[in-house]
Amino acid sequence: MKTKCLFYVVCFLICIPHNVSSQSENIGTDSDICMIPVGMDAYRMWNRWPLQRLGIRSYMRSTYDRRGHNEGADASHFLFVNDENYNVTLDVLGRGMLYFFRTNHWHGSPWHFIVDGTDNIVGETGTYDPVNAKQNISKSAFVPLKPFPEPLNQTWAVTKGADLIWSPIGFEESLRIAYSRTRYGTGYYIYHLFADENRISQPVQTWDTTHVPDNDVLDLIGRSGTDIAPQGIWKAGGRLTLDRERILVKEIKKGPSAIRALKLTIPLSREKDLERMRLQITWDGMKHPSVDAPVSLFFGAGTLFNREKKEYLVRAFPVNIRYDYSSGKIEMACYFPMPFFKSARIELTDICPDDTEIAYEIRYEPWKVPVGCSSYFHATYKDIPVPEPGKDMVFLDTRGMEGFEEWSGSFIGNSFIFSHNGVLNTLEGDPRFFFDESQTPSYGTGTEEWGGGGDYWGGENMTLPFAGHPCGIGKDKSKLTSDRDLIESAYRFLLADLMPFGRRAVIKFEHGGENLSVQHYEAVTYWYGLPAASLVLTDVLDVGNEKDEKDHDYVSPSGSVVETITSRYEWGIDHFPSNIVRPVPGYDDLRDKEVYPAHTEDGRFTKGETEFTVSLDPDNRGALLRRTLDYSFPNQKAEVYVSGTTSDSWEYAGIWYTAGGNVYIYSNPKGELDPRQINIEISNRRFRDDEFLIPERLTGNRSALRIRIKFIPDNQELYPRMPYPKESAWSELKYEVYSYVTPQFTP
Repeated sequence: MKTKCLFYVVCFLICIPHNVSSQSENIGTDSDICMIPVGMDAYRMWNRWPLQRLGIRSYMRSTYDRRGHNEGADASHFLFVNDENYNVTLDVLGRGMLYFFRTNHWHGSPWHFIVDGTDNIVGETGTYDPVNAKQNISKSAFVPLKPFPEPLNQTWAVTKGADLIWSPIGFEESLRIAYSRTRYGTGYYIYHLFADENRISQPVQTWDTTHVPDNDVLDLIGRSGTDIAPQGIWKAGGRLTLDRERILVKEIKKGPSAIRALKLTIPLSREKDLERMRLQITWDGMKHPSVDAPVSLFFGAGTLFNREKKEYLVRAFPVNIRYDYSSGKIEMACYFPMPFFKSARIELTDICPDDTEIAYEIRYEPWKVPVGCSSYFHATYKDIPVPEPGKDMVFLDTRGMEGFEEWSGSFIGNSFIFSHNGVLNTLEGDPRFFFDESQTPSYGTGTEEWGGGGDYWGGENMTLPFAGHPCGIGKDKSKLTSDRDLIESAYRFLLADLMPFGRRAVIKFEHGGENLSVQHYEAVTYWYGLPAASLVLTDVLDVGNEKDEKDHDYVSPSGSVVETITSRYEWGIDHFPSNIVRPVPGYDDLRDKEVYPAHTEDGRFTKGETEFTVSLDPDNRGALLRRTLDYSFPNQKAEVYVSGTTSDSWEYAGIWYTAGGNVYIYSNPKGELDPRQINIEISNRRFRDDEFLIPERLTGNRSALRIRIKFIPDNQELYPRMPYPKESAWSELKYEVYSYVTPQFTP
């Protein structure tokens, strides 16, 4: 095993590029070189954006209203609370990396970052004068500052409403986040869990406040808005006359290659006529384009109207829109690495033909990555003139995309219009993302939070490397100079915090706090995908089904009798409110009507041990075990052991932990310095899917696996001296087993 690991490491060091400024060297040619950059490498090795991520799962957790509404603007819902200044919003066990942390202003600070058992206190200067902070502090900063420098991290003075941390925070065994104050304690976080250290670029190290981001990464992110793509590579360019409805910009047949820069320069005088022109890119002669979007939204903005005549409308890391008023030009640039294997066809369509001339530039280079390690770049456009009441908008569902049932890759962000009429309360809608058939979403706290702001950005515009609100007049309509100023748009890009999937990604957004907004939405969703699965469902155990239990040799000596549960997942409101006063176009009276009906599951729970046997793909690269559980049992924790089917030698795989429960604490006092309030709330959503990663070293070359689950009692109280209403136990309604495999696809 050590020899095999050494081989991977040597190949990795030889094949990865070390020139951060250009990132133009080839990644590698070995079929087993899908090494995944982590920590600071996840930024500096941004040319690896398109690579498959086997054995990594991404999760977004937050302070959302567990009952599906918008209580406190999704703030101040805590898993459990201990001391007055210790109110827990996130609790994770395993090896991983926190890549993103967001709060509304300084609220909740000082925060506790408890990493592998050590409490690191992180504050923000607004904490020290919270009552007058907005009026008296023009420049806010994290305390301590060194671990959280700009431009990788920003506070609300820059973001117009949020504190954002993108400095990677590694943990080898555990991560917990707790707030000292509970007033308006809004937060959402994105973290990764890793199955196998042999597949990541560097070992995970326990973070503390002495960890300072590397200067080369800060320099790289600081170059956002400039040409960050490699120079001295193949180049195509020229001028085009837009005299037809569809124009071929360039067809490249020099593959395998990767486009590293794509630029369009248009006359400033024609920006209104050209902003809805569509960019289409088709890879390897596919029947459908993988990129198909209006140019303004593709490059990060809902419109090219630039009210304040700023140099940059969008100054993001992967895309930008820059105005040169001296020459009367607008340059739109994209730096997403875009690999292909045979050909790339770049076109412009939906053009109103005339004699307008534009310029283009494309730079590309060899791409020597095996097909199974790579993926295609996508930008999927969705137009939703009137969202369906009660149901999330679907910005992306990869199932069936471009004629393929399954896709593996990564979700990497979106650019979206949330109103064409200057309406801001649409921003109460939460992002909810579903990966690989899990029915429990990665769950955020609101749309402007997703876009890097807070309190609707205070009605102001801002553009950052990974988040922004470039367009929209905000609340002050007195500054309106064009109807296009009523177009409100935002963007969010995921680099280190990208979200991998192995067979399907469904990206949903709530429209308004209870899915009742009737604004016109448009979205471009960016993702990498290969039309083949990297996660294959190889077994399902329906606990409580006598035949299924027998077929899987299921044994649970201390297990309960089969229980039947009728409940829901966390998908949104159960019923429409009774006080709807504004009719929704195209729908009859919706008051009190059911949106998501409850359904019934059965299964068992135990305070002892469970064993069962499951099937694997013998060519697996690790496995993902998913459990459907009853979330009314709080803080479920167990040791996981695996063995061959003979059960003669057990190997420890880790601790499986599901934090919190459907009973939780809400505390949102009126005053900044007021003591917390203990409000016990109960959600009627008891169903939850949770996941556990098993590394390849325990699954490789095995077609079956015996699994032992050993329950660990948990004594965490809901709040001091108040136990949970129900004691903790290990709930198991269903197990699904997915095998990680190298995707098989021939271009």
